[in-house]
Amino acid sequence: MQIQATKVEQKHGSILQPHRLRDEKVSDLIADNRRLVEVPYTASLADTMNALIANRITAVAVAAPPGHWIGAGGSMILEADKHTGEVRKHYIGMVTMLDILAQIAGNHVDTESGGGDDDLDQKMNVPVSSIIGRCLESLSLWTLNCNTSILDCMEVFSKGIHRALVPADSHMENIAGVELVESASSYRMLTQMDVIKFLKGYENELKGILSRKVKEIGAVSDIVFGVTDKTKVIDAIKCMNTASLNAVPIVQSSNDAGEDHSQLINGKNGKLVGTFSATDLRGFPLSQLKSCMHLSVVEFIEKCSVTPLHEVSGLRTSTKDLITCYPESTLREMVDKAINNHVHRVWVVDEQGLLGLVSLTDMTRVIRSWMLSEPA
Repeated sequence: MQIQATKVEQKHGSILQPHRLRDEKVSDLIADNRRLVEVPYTASLADTMNALIANRITAVAVAAPPGHWIGAGGSMILEADKHTGEVRKHYIGMVTMLDILAQIAGNHVDTESGGGDDDLDQKMNVPVSSIIGRCLESLSLWTLNCNTSILDCMEVFSKGIHRALVPADSHMENIAGVELVESASSYRMLTQMDVIKFLKGYENELKGILSRKVKEIGAVSDIVFGVTDKTKVIDAIKCMNTASLNAVPIVQSSNDAGEDHSQLINGKNGKLVGTFSATDLRGFPLSQLKSCMHLSVVEFIEKCSVTPLHEVSGLRTSTKDLITCYPESTLREMVDKAINNHVHRVWVVDEQGLLGLVSLTDMTRVIRSWMLSEPA
C-alpha cells in the first residue's frame, strides 16, 4: 500500500504537500482493500470455514435476499444498484472463527466414550445464518463511512470493535462513527490490523509515541486469562466461547494435583509455552477435527502445524514461534511484531513469566490518545 505521507504529488505544475496523518480519512485506509468476501445465508458452516481458509481471513459477511431478515443488532446494511437504487442483498451479519468455535463447543458429545461420531459433521452442516450472533463480537454488524476522520476511526477500533464494513459510495450524513444503517453499491472490510498497518506508514510522524516503552504509556493489559498445557481442545474452546476470547495463552501446568485444566486460569506470572487461537482451527482439516477435540492444546497445535492447510491459511506454529516482548520494549517493537507475524496481540513477559499483553486495541488506543494530546 502506498501511504499518503510518503508521497509528494505533482498536479498542474505545482507540488502538493504530503498529507498529515490527522488529515486522513477512512477512504485512505481502504484504497487497496479487495472487494468484500461474503457467503450466502444458505451456505453450510463447513462451506463458510472453507471460504475463510481460501481467503486467509477470520471473518466473513453473510448476505441474504432483502426484505426477509433482521440484521445482527437490528442493522440494515444493504447492497443496492448504483444507478437504479434497487436493493440486491441484505448483509445480515458477520460470522467469525469464534462463532464457529461456539457451534463446535455447544453440547459437545464425549467422543472418547464412543458416542457422537457424527456430532461435529451435523454441527458443521447447519446453515451459517443459524449461528450469527452466537458470540459477543458478532452481535452487531457495523459500517464506517469512508469520510470518517482517522481519529474517529481509531476511536471506534480502540473500544474493541474489530472490523466494520465501509461503503464504496454513501449518502449518509453522520460520519462520526459506526452506523447500523447503510445502503451502497459495494463494500470493503476494514479491520484493526488495517488501521495498525496504515499507522505504521506514518512512523516518522508518530515517533513521539512509538519510541516510548509500553510499560510507561499504559499499553499493557495485565489481566490475562489462559489455559494450561494439559487443557483439552474442547475445554479450551468452551472457555474461550464463554469469555468471548479469540485467543488465550498456554502456560505450563503446576504439579498441583487439584489444578483444574478444564477452566480458564489466571495466567499472570505463569511460564508461557504457547498460544491457542480461534484461527488455529482454520488450518486444520475439518474431516480430522472431531478426532482431536480431546487432545491437549499443545498436542493439537503441534499436529495442526504439519497439515497442508496450515501454510495455506497463513498460520504459524504457536508453540514454536511465541510472539513476546518485555515491559521495556517500545511500542514500535509491538507494532512491528504484530504486523510481521499477523497476530492481534503480543505477550509481555519478564524473567518471572507472563505479565500481560498488548493487543491491537491497546496499540490503537494509546496512539490515538497521544495524537489528541499533540498540537494540531
